Amino acid sequence: MDRAERLGTERVLPLLVRFSIPAIVGMLVQALYNVVDRIFVGNGVGPLGLAGLSVVFPIMLVQMAFVMLVGLGSTALISIRLGEGRREEAEKIMSNALGLLIIIALVGTTAGILFLDPVLRLLGASEAVLPYARDYLSIILYGAIFQAVSFGLNHMIRAQGSPKIAMATMLIGAITNTILDPIFIFGFGWGVKGAAIATIISQAVSAVWVLSYFLRGKSQLRLNLRGIYRIELSNVLQIASIGFAPFAMQLASSVQNLILNQSLLRHGGDLAISAMSIVFSINTLVLMPIFGINQGAQPILGYNYGAKQYQRVREAFLYAAVAATFVVTLGFLATRLFPVQLVSLFGKEDAELMDLGLRAVRTVTIFMPIVGFQIVGANFFQALGKPRKAAVLSLSRQILLLIPLVLVLPRFLGLQGVFWAYPGADAGATVLTAILVGRELRALGRDATLQTR
Repeated sequence: MDRAERLGTERVLPLLVRFSIPAIVGMLVQALYNVVDRIFVGNGVGPLGLAGLSVVFPIMLVQMAFVMLVGLGSTALISIRLGEGRREEAEKIMSNALGLLIIIALVGTTAGILFLDPVLRLLGASEAVLPYARDYLSIILYGAIFQAVSFGLNHMIRAQGSPKIAMATMLIGAITNTILDPIFIFGFGWGVKGAAIATIISQAVSAVWVLSYFLRGKSQLRLNLRGIYRIELSNVLQIASIGFAPFAMQLASSVQNLILNQSLLRHGGDLAISAMSIVFSINTLVLMPIFGINQGAQPILGYNYGAKQYQRVREAFLYAAVAATFVVTLGFLATRLFPVQLVSLFGKEDAELMDLGLRAVRTVTIFMPIVGFQIVGANFFQALGKPRKAAVLSLSRQILLLIPLVLVLPRFLGLQGVFWAYPGADAGATVLTAILVGRELRALGRDATLQTR
């Protein structure tokens, strides 16, 4: 049986487990790119180096936003086309998507290098932090094309029913990064520059690996070189439409981080930015498995929706939501039982950073157990090719709720108000997600009943 056709015939739970576990491992490994950099920089350079990495994070989110726009948009479209039995169209979409990824990466690198210092100051870099942020980002920008190719094509590998290959791509890059970080930072004494060089080398290794998979004819779908430079507008519009939700979510994260850094600098200084960098790293380790579950569920949801097997769509979502809730609950318990151990990973020698980091972690993660459902809910609509609802849910937490709270609460609570903005946004976004997802599941249930009759 064709690998893609199994998405519509095998039992949903084992299928979700088989697709999600490699994706979860891959996303956790992907998280190590930033988290490992921060651990080594925090211990090898200090709080200012950690703040420098936190300041450039919005730029890295913008890079990832465009990669997700094309990568996830084309992946959902490919899954739906395979479910409809339109293989040639799926191949054309994949080739066009690679061409878009290359163009976007080159434009982004050029723009970033030209406006480096003004952008870093806008993002909240003080005069003390600016040299560290500049050293890191000036190197990272040159690796944008490697990140775009490896991350974008990797999603398309998963859409074809090959989650283990997709996991291997991420493992190869992250292991390379983890090995090179201490060598470059401590061994060669390159500081934050060493962390950046390790990152782009590891991304280049991943890009070579994923391209070799397609060029050696191992993939189910073929890369058409002509399709890479002959990009059809109709495909671009469809990819952008479906990929808009995760794109908007990442852009919102970037805007949120920009506003957050400025608020942290105003109410707590560079040390507050360093402390929030620790919180982001811990959150990343907890939430990345949720994105892995999303990636595992996405081809199952998309294929079965395209094949009009609505009951299987409902099953896949419910299993994914339960799994995501279980993961974030474990993460929440870790922040309550082992907060000192978690924070000390990033520099236990600085007592002030430890105290502030602990306060931030304990406040920001209060409603972590409900976040998994909200993230899976946004992905649900994206996988079904319903970008408007996906965008509403993706933006609700970061734009509609979090940013206003970050701007308002510190006026009354100071730095603690910045921390409290996060649980407030989590609660509001989850309520909205429950309403929209509930309606969609009921509609799918009615369609499934009509089919049975």
